[in-house]
Amino acid sequence: MAMRVLLVDDHPLFRDGLATLLRARGMEIVGQASNGLEALEQARLSKPDLILMDVNMPQMNGLESTRLIKTEMPDTTIVILTVSDDDENLFEAIKSGAQGYLLKSMPSQSFFEMLDGVTRGEAPMTRILASKILGEFTRHLQQEQARVESKEDLTDREKEVLQLVAEGSTNRFIAGKLNVTENTVKFHLKNILEKLHLHNRAQAAAYAMQSGLLKKKT
Repeated sequence: MAMRVLLVDDHPLFRDGLATLLRARGMEIVGQASNGLEALEQARLSKPDLILMDVNMPQMNGLESTRLIKTEMPDTTIVILTVSDDDENLFEAIKSGAQGYLLKSMPSQSFFEMLDGVTRGEAPMTRILASKILGEFTRHLQQEQARVESKEDLTDREKEVLQLVAEGSTNRFIAGKLNVTENTVKFHLKNILEKLHLHNRAQAAAYAMQSGLLKKKT
């Protein structure tokens, strides 16, 4: 079944061009919106699998729209697609519930490779942006030291998975490294997020760094 995509951007020409590229990759465009408020309305109507969301838009920006959509439709995947690599936008996007953050300036092949990872439950994000987000989360999570105690609840295998996630490894790589199936990796990730009261891979990776679970390579 084709992935159903909602495009949200205040530039019609960009939306149309991206829609053409996505259709060529076998995806179904179920709607387009020019601001965050329209995105919320369209999401309610079309129930998309994936929303590609810009940040700076009139009436309602993409971060606020992401928060509202995730509150109503928590299973909808939202990936920020923007020109802005501002650190605060990055951090707020993940806090708002976005599963990934991509820049419009990235090569098209890399963009589609990242989107392919969405179907495998991976977070589409370049390593540079991931590093920025991890650094920001580390600073904020230091104010929530009580959560560090939760690391004692993780099994040794869950700690191994968390370490690899924090290093930017994909599910496929982790499965090969630990000699397990990708479904087993997903199962471990689900348990890790539940135990640590976190919402996504980016937050889990940040927690690993902040709590000292991430081993430094020599």
